Amino acid sequence: MLKLRDAARTFHMKAVGNGKLISFWFDRWSEIGVMIEILSERGLIEMGIRREATLEEVLWNQRRKKRHRWPLSNEVEKELSIVKDKLTLDMDMDDVDMWRWKSGFKPSFSTSETWSMIREVATPCTWGQSIWFAHATMDRIAGWNPGVDTTCVLCKRTPETRNHLFFECSFSSLIWEHLVKGLLGIAYSNKWNIMVELVYVPTMEKRKRFCLRYALQVTVYTLWWERNMRRHGDPLRPMQFLAKFIDKSIRNQLSLVQMKEMKGSAGFGGLQFEQPPRCRFARTKDQQIAQPCSCESSRKDP
Repeated sequence: MLKLRDAARTFHMKAVGNGKLISFWFDRWSEIGVMIEILSERGLIEMGIRREATLEEVLWNQRRKKRHRWPLSNEVEKELSIVKDKLTLDMDMDDVDMWRWKSGFKPSFSTSETWSMIREVATPCTWGQSIWFAHATMDRIAGWNPGVDTTCVLCKRTPETRNHLFFECSFSSLIWEHLVKGLLGIAYSNKWNIMVELVYVPTMEKRKRFCLRYALQVTVYTLWWERNMRRHGDPLRPMQFLAKFIDKSIRNQLSLVQMKEMKGSAGFGGLQFEQPPRCRFARTKDQQIAQPCSCESSRKDP
């Protein structure tokens, strides 16, 4: 916030009423700017106006107007004459705080308008409507806290990045593959950049694109939820549980869409997701007791 002080000053000025609440030197009451910034400390002596003076005091204290050697001081004297002429029309009018908008200064303040003028405008992402991911993965957190452990809590093998978590991680990749590989066929990928482009392919059939987008949103949400729980020491939930949860969420949403008979949404039955995935290393119960599944053991702390 401190770095924005200089920028913030340009967003506020005073509309002169009676001048009682306006600092002559430190408020911006003229289009010329803030007087102390224009005339500097030299102006205090040149103009013969004390530092604490209000605009009202300067206008009505019988100060003798004079011709200055410094051109800037003469401009200020001219501005004071203009303001004084206006004040004689209505001395009961209060001073008003004015805030900068794109169209000029107004007596109301807008957070969104101010933000749009100070922010750095970047090129919009074409896939922004399909998924928005603003959370900090461990590679970003490491930039703030170099001592933090960046290992992915899902696979316990690789440093955590956005691309790793979605869906290059051996844990998340298996869930993602079972959910959408049957839907995408040869177009299937577990690369983040490819997936966010794929959800906006204009030639993809509308119902298929809806299914893919919703699957992406639910899977990202669920994996991030699981990741946070593990980071905070909560019990691990098996891959099978998460896969069933995501699958059920998708199917419930598709059923709801069909019930509402949304335009262009009928007939989702022809777009089948895989059944909730079973572990590719699954064995009988006796075998599992004798030797744990490799994908489960990979998620235990070393």
